[in-house]
Amino acid sequence: MKRLVFTVMCLVLATQALAASKELYVYNWSEYMPDSVLEDFTKETGIKVIMSTYDSNEALYAKIRMVDAKGYDLIVPSTDFVARMHKEGLLMPLDKAKLTNLGNLDPKLMNQSFDPDNTYSVPYMWGSTAIAVNTADPAAAAVTSYADLWKPELKSKILLPNDMRGVLGMGLKRLGYSLNETDPAKVAEACEMLMPLMESVRVFDSDSPKQALLNNEVQAAVLWNGEAYIASDENPDIRYVYPTEGFSLWVDNLCIPKNAANADNAHLFIDYLLRPEVAAFICQEMGYSSPNLAAQAILPEDVRGNAIVYPGAEDMARGEFETDLGPAVKAYEECWMRLKTQ
Repeated sequence: MKRLVFTVMCLVLATQALAASKELYVYNWSEYMPDSVLEDFTKETGIKVIMSTYDSNEALYAKIRMVDAKGYDLIVPSTDFVARMHKEGLLMPLDKAKLTNLGNLDPKLMNQSFDPDNTYSVPYMWGSTAIAVNTADPAAAAVTSYADLWKPELKSKILLPNDMRGVLGMGLKRLGYSLNETDPAKVAEACEMLMPLMESVRVFDSDSPKQALLNNEVQAAVLWNGEAYIASDENPDIRYVYPTEGFSLWVDNLCIPKNAANADNAHLFIDYLLRPEVAAFICQEMGYSSPNLAAQAILPEDVRGNAIVYPGAEDMARGEFETDLGPAVKAYEECWMRLKTQ
């Protein structure tokens, strides 16, 4: 009888393991991966992708910490949070032997200070946070800088992202500081500058900020370039502006949580996303910049040459990549709380 029970238990465990091997739990930004990519991956591999979404790095970080890096097999943090999460032991080192398409990635975006040798992360997409305006509105059409958003003509016509770094970056850049400023006094100065702007904000939205523009609820929105790309395609009056003071550049990365149950499937999916034809399709559908050089080579010219997707050299010179703030993040969090509760 004991042998029978043991055999049954082994069969149950084997069945569970087999079932787990055909699943992949992904925790990703909202509207950041075409459904057809998931469907095609499932058709090819038999692995079912279960997607959950978040609207900020802070939400991702809080959830992964809360569940002790369990329950998800693949996550997509930005650069500063890759650094933060691997320092706290929340990420699994990647097995690069399983990533045969790694060589397709742009060397300029690899081996960065936030993750030397890409031990824990692989670039998924990169882009900018700038201003989309509806040029049908005269006040919005005149916007060329962050400072213009403070003008009274835009009161109640502005959308800001539900993103701490994106909002505080506006104030820091307007003051001539770095997006990665660690001096609490300078962060506090930026916070004070941003306080009056809150009266002009109609909504904070990082799930699908383009909708407020398309629905004419707001006339100016600080958002990500992919959202602006899709919105401008639907409404030609929408223009994407790189602020004269400078703006945020970022890279979102594919990472495997430390206690992922389906790490092999995660590696398989990462390698699938690194295929040139897959990466190029995602870029075309989402409007974000692909770090995949092989994918860029096969993009249509109207995408590869689109300044929303790939900023020109003059605009790029004003961009700044976000990095880990270390202990200084506390000053940002305190300001963010003030801004959101005003």
